[in-house]
This record gives sequence, C-alpha cells and structure tokens, in this order.
Amino acid sequence: MNTEKPLILRILLWPFAIIYWFVVTIRNLFFDWGILPSKKSDVPVISVGNITVGGTGKTPFTEYLIKTLKTKYRLGVLSRGYKRNTKGYVLLTSSSKPLEVGDEPYQVKTKFPDVMVAVDANRRKGIAKMLQEPYHKPELIILDDAYQHRYVDPDISILLVDYNRMITEDHLLPVGQLREPVKAKNRADIVVVTKCPADLPSIQFRIIRKNLGVFPYQSLYFTTMQYGDMVPLFPDKVKSPLQKENLKDAYTALTVSGIASPIPFEDEVRGFVKDVVTVNFMDHHNYSKNDFQKVESIYNEIKDSKKVIITTEKDAVRMMNNSEFPESLKKIIYYIPLYVVFLNDNGADFDKKIESYLDKNKCFSQMITSNV
Repeated sequence: MNTEKPLILRILLWPFAIIYWFVVTIRNLFFDWGILPSKKSDVPVISVGNITVGGTGKTPFTEYLIKTLKTKYRLGVLSRGYKRNTKGYVLLTSSSKPLEVGDEPYQVKTKFPDVMVAVDANRRKGIAKMLQEPYHKPELIILDDAYQHRYVDPDISILLVDYNRMITEDHLLPVGQLREPVKAKNRADIVVVTKCPADLPSIQFRIIRKNLGVFPYQSLYFTTMQYGDMVPLFPDKVKSPLQKENLKDAYTALTVSGIASPIPFEDEVRGFVKDVVTVNFMDHHNYSKNDFQKVESIYNEIKDSKKVIITTEKDAVRMMNNSEFPESLKKIIYYIPLYVVFLNDNGADFDKKIESYLDKNKCFSQMITSNV
C-alpha cells in the first residue's frame, strides 16, 4: 500500500519531523546512558516489535513463536491491547471480549487457550503482575509490539521490517511512517524482513542485507505470509463448508477487511475466485450495525448467483462476538488464517537461534543463583 504523502505536505511537515527526531533521540540516549531505567525481568523476555507505524505481521509472528516454544516453556504473552475500552492490567479469560482486551490479544488467546495472555500499556507492571498470578506463572514472556518500550530490557529483541515498506526508504513521523530513526534497528538481536514474495530472487537477499546494514552480532531472516484454507466464521450455520478449489472461476467474493494493508489479502482471494468486490475499513475498526448493513447491501447487489463473503482472521475476531452481525450473512462468511513461513528453509535455524539465546540466559541465571 502506498502511504507516501504529497511532496508539498512532506515539505510542510519536515519541521515537525525534526522536533520528533530530537525528542526520540534524547529519550533513547537517556536509556543508553542509564538516566532512564531499563530492567531485566525475573524470567526470560522476548520482545517482538517494529519501528514503523502499521502492520508488519507482529501477531502472526507472535503466534509462530508460541507454536515453537509452548511445548518447552510455560508461556505468557503481554500486549498493550490496542484500542481496547479498558485500562491497566487485564488477564484474558475464556469470557474476555475483543473490545475489552484488543483484537490481537483476543485472537492469540482464542487460538492458544492454554497460554497466559494479558494486556497492560505499562509492560514492566504487566510483567510483574503476570508473575504474581497464582496459576500458570509463566517461565517465558513474549512482549508483543514492545520495541519502543525500553523500560523492560528483553533477553531477545526481534525487529520486524516490512519488505513492502523498507525502513531504509522511509522517513520519521509525521513525514513518513517511522517511529524511530533507522539506526534504532541496531538494538535488535534478530531482524526479520516480513511479507516477502515467496519467490524472492537470491540477489534481493544480498541487496536487502547490505541496505539494512546488519551488524555481525545480529541475525537476519526473511519470511513470507502463507494463507490457509477458508474457515467458516460461524461453523454451526454452515452445512457444507466451501473450499478454495470449489470457488475457482465460479464464485464472486466480497472481501471485508479492517487492516493496515488489505492488498495482499485481496490478491490472495483473487487467486481462487472468479471476481472480487472489496469493502475496506480503517485498521482495528470496530464494526457497527451500520457497517454490517453496508456489507449486507453490497453483498445483495452482487448479481452473481454464486457468491461468498471472505474476511481476514483479524477481522473475524471482531465479528464473531458482535451481536449486530446479520443472521442472514452467517452461513456465507469465511475467514482465511495467516501463517509465517521462513524463506530458504531457515525456520529451523531461527528456532535454534532462539533456543540458543534462552539457553545462555538459563545458564547465566543458574550461575547467579548458585553464587547467592
């Protein structure tokens, strides 16, 4: 998605970008000099984040980490719970609602009900409260979207960079989409370029590595997004679920999305249907009765007798518990799960790298304990 502002607007915004740069730089220097405290947790912490505004695939990547580590560690996941209507610390339960905790944490908890998931804008306080929970105290905590939250010093810092919006070609807010200067990438232990084409040419790997200026102490990986099979949003309403192979050259799909970058999702749908009609909302959009009426109206206007509604997994979370969702649409709406896949078969190497970091931390912690 092209998010670049018109030239005249960028010129007018540059003074504000300079002020923003000054504030962010001073803040980071205060952390680097120890004026602002950055503390380790009592358990290992993996931070996943970015330095850009918008989606870089943090939630699918967090889910990848959970799948990789949940059989070896008692996991906890802490997020700020973006756009929730509650404040402070909230521990997710089976009765939590997306509006109370945020759609991404709710999605994680729904997919991994045995994993402790909590939200708190103050990550240090959130971690402390998770460690005080009487049941399932986590042995390892994953911080979602916490690259700028430097009050917590993570044991592993993972920076995600969107292939379609490289940080080396972007500018600081409000001129561009960068939350921090590009050199902030130097704090990462691991840099992951996300949303790459599955057939990325080998020369591009070398070009990106050179442009990013990855240091010897940093590991660089490339991932792509892989879409799964269609899943009925309301399975109890569907007698014979549709499959992608049944839609080719036969169905028109109405795609409904409220995400930062809907184009890859829409392109995926175009690959297995006859035609696509799109309805887009803002990222993290909370669907209202009027929104559903709009979707229903557009769906009814599609003249094709074979038609279906397809949404994203992120949007599905907001829709499935919404009492305003029309009964008439429940039997024809599906969502498509999204998965992270490492290019060059480097997933095993990444997993080994994470385990190596955690083993070093475990050995260090045991050494400290034995000397007390």
